[in-house]
Amino acid sequence: VRAPWGAVGHGALYHSQSPEAFFAHAPGLKVVVPRGPTQAKGLLLSCIRDPNPCIFFEPKILYRMAAEEVPVGDYTLPLSQADVVRTGSDMTLVGWGTVVHVLLEVAEMAQSQLGVSCEVIDLQTIMPYDAATIEQSVRKTGKAMIVHEAPLTSGFGAELSARIQEECFLHLEAPIQRVCGWDTPFGYIYEPFYMPDKWRCYEAVKNLAEYM
Repeated sequence: VRAPWGAVGHGALYHSQSPEAFFAHAPGLKVVVPRGPTQAKGLLLSCIRDPNPCIFFEPKILYRMAAEEVPVGDYTLPLSQADVVRTGSDMTLVGWGTVVHVLLEVAEMAQSQLGVSCEVIDLQTIMPYDAATIEQSVRKTGKAMIVHEAPLTSGFGAELSARIQEECFLHLEAPIQRVCGWDTPFGYIYEPFYMPDKWRCYEAVKNLAEYM
């Protein structure tokens, strides 16, 4: 099943929702969110060929994106495998869909302005997700931040946060940070304030970096 997903800048309450956590609660479903056109094709073909039912969420901003050359040949990308899109040593940033591009920009800002090296992970498959890649990264960096457009409360970031706390507790050097949408409906003109933009993410990275 393909479905539009996420904010595009002018969708407001009824057209900018991110319901991945809702579908992740249905046992047996695979839930996938690509970050870009290349991932969209590879992951979609994997979903089509997978014997299990898949929900393939398509970030609406990708419908207007013409910034990548997608391979014309047949290829697939593995489901349930996260992608480390930037390596780092000081903290781990986890996201999926559109926010991965925000995290890459924030990681560059953190490196140039704070001297902080951020590892950025694109989860890609929400369920069943790749816990091993996240845990390996957090054990290396000691700090973790999770970002998603969905509301904070009961968002999928809460599941990831709990998993990191359970499996990486002795390696953590700071509380796990979550930067998410707010727990409130939002009108058209308030959508920019609802989004976990680079400034909110950068502020969280600063707080993590300064935590003693």
